[in-house]
Amino acid sequence: MVSIEALPHFEGHQLEVVNEAVAVAEELASNAYKMSFAEWRSRRYDVKTLADLSPEEVINGPFAQIMRYVGRKAETSLGSSTYDFYKICLQDHTILSTLKGSPELRLFPFSLYIVTHELIHVIRFTKFLQSFEASPEEKMEEEARVHDKTRAILEPAPISGLDVVFEFYKGWHGVVDLVRDV
Repeated sequence: MVSIEALPHFEGHQLEVVNEAVAVAEELASNAYKMSFAEWRSRRYDVKTLADLSPEEVINGPFAQIMRYVGRKAETSLGSSTYDFYKICLQDHTILSTLKGSPELRLFPFSLYIVTHELIHVIRFTKFLQSFEASPEEKMEEEARVHDKTRAILEPAPISGLDVVFEFYKGWHGVVDLVRDV
């Protein structure tokens, strides 16, 4: 097993770019779901890069994963005071490897797509539009649905390089009906 420290991490300017992508993704997702500032802030989630992940949060393959944890206010011991906390775990090593192998992709639009996609999942979980504990078939259908929603949110945005990202993800566009027919 490779240690987390040995994997490529976002550094310096890359972290600034990813942080900007997170801020834009939050704004676009909250606008798309017509959520007020207070409603958006009531979502309990965080976005972390590889430097802040524990070994069990690091995976190979996907660009990100969502972990669900049970939170509880420190001053309470009642089970009724628990809440779901979602951690979006960006996989720097996979993202950087893909960028290296696909020089036409750029970090900002690529990470914007990834984070927007994961935020849509969090919104759908917290609005009970999708269960976190879904069957493999339901998860595949949800992935297709979220890819379509991600594209719908990002397409109107005047962001250079998104067309290349859409081309990268074209295999997911419009797949919901195909998945349903299987």
